[in-house]
Amino acid sequence: MTKQCFGTSHVPLSPAVRAGDFVFISGQVPTGPDGKVVSGGIGPETTQVLANIRAALALAGCSMADVVKTTVWLRDRDDFPAFNAAYAQAFPENPPARSTAESRLMIDIAVEIEAIAYRPL
Repeated sequence: MTKQCFGTSHVPLSPAVRAGDFVFISGQVPTGPDGKVVSGGIGPETTQVLANIRAALALAGCSMADVVKTTVWLRDRDDFPAFNAAYAQAFPENPPARSTAESRLMIDIAVEIEAIAYRPL
């Protein structure tokens, strides 16, 4: 199996890596195109993280419909209902499997999400 990395980052990781028919998306945070964390709380942050996942998937020729699994870290479990409402908009049909945990995050954000997509070569 060959591995192909897509995109660049200012930290030592690849935004997307294809390994065979699977594409792994590194944990995405709610930074906009200007590199700053979006304001507005968990809803807008979740929406931005999902937009960043969509962009990373596109680097590898995938879409949100190809996502089979996500892992989510929330800073505060009390944000879960608002997070879930924003997340549901990205996967209106056949949502992927998902794990969600409350955790301290590496920067001052409310949510981080990683994804695994399946798209045969």
